[in-house]
Amino acid sequence: MTIPITIDDVLAARARLAPHLTPTPLRRYPLLDALVGHGVEVWVKHENHQPTQSFKIRNGLNSILALTPEQAAKGVIGASTGNHGQGVAYAAKQLGVPCAICVPLGNNPEKNAAMRGYGAEVIEIGAHFDEAMVACHRICAERGMTLVHSTNDPDVIAGAGTMTLEMLEQQPRLDAVFIALGGGSQAVGALTVAAARKPSLRVYAVGAVGAPAQYESWQRGERLTGLPVETIAEGIATGSAYEGTFEALKAGLAGFYQVSDAALLEGIRDLIRITHNLPETAAAAGLASLREHAADFAGQCVAIVMCGGNLSEAALRAAYGAA
Repeated sequence: MTIPITIDDVLAARARLAPHLTPTPLRRYPLLDALVGHGVEVWVKHENHQPTQSFKIRNGLNSILALTPEQAAKGVIGASTGNHGQGVAYAAKQLGVPCAICVPLGNNPEKNAAMRGYGAEVIEIGAHFDEAMVACHRICAERGMTLVHSTNDPDVIAGAGTMTLEMLEQQPRLDAVFIALGGGSQAVGALTVAAARKPSLRVYAVGAVGAPAQYESWQRGERLTGLPVETIAEGIATGSAYEGTFEALKAGLAGFYQVSDAALLEGIRDLIRITHNLPETAAAAGLASLREHAADFAGQCVAIVMCGGNLSEAALRAAYGAA
């Protein structure tokens, strides 16, 4: 599978999204600079300020705006652990499109409730995300709906790319950006924009130690599937690399880092204390990784992405050691 995303696709996505979304802030916090050290200038992209508190609204909304009237009438379906589903559900409600989202059994109940609140039919099925995705394909075929895949969809990736367009317009001096990697739409969108607008911008992926599929695939240069997942970071808890993003990630990433759950929880505490924003677990990945590798970015201008703010109460309690 090839996902032929170009800068023109990203620009078209921005034109579609402009009437519905406003640019999110890119902010600098002197205390974050001091925390990271080594003269690194840290900028935070606040995707947690989106209507669904996640960058995924860009993906879902662009995909649904691109539907034909016939497709829209039959509705859309996707598989998600929460943020992609919320983005699709929100967009579908705004545009009057029927929507169903498949989630794994035991999924974050707060995210399930949010999707239902946006009017989606939430189908709880499968032991983990990959099994929910298999069921999603089956239900999609049975109902004649359009699948909005969280990763293997050019409109999804083009929507995600609009975030990096904004960042470069907000701070043209950026040298690097750290992006939490689940399926890869954010990172591939960033690579597409960087290649066209600022080739010197380096894109780094960050994954969880407990969900190594994307990292191991990148290291080996071959797409791996079905690897074990054991991390609290739902947004990057993937057991596979994806057809639609793997080749671009393999060819374009400047580097790929992994962080522990303990480092993610520390990152949550630091971001709350310094920015007074609530990051979900995956949204702390950029800061956690940049702190560990700050010496390699001495004196540079680096963006980290607070990709979402849908932190569960259980994860918040875990971050602060509360029962």
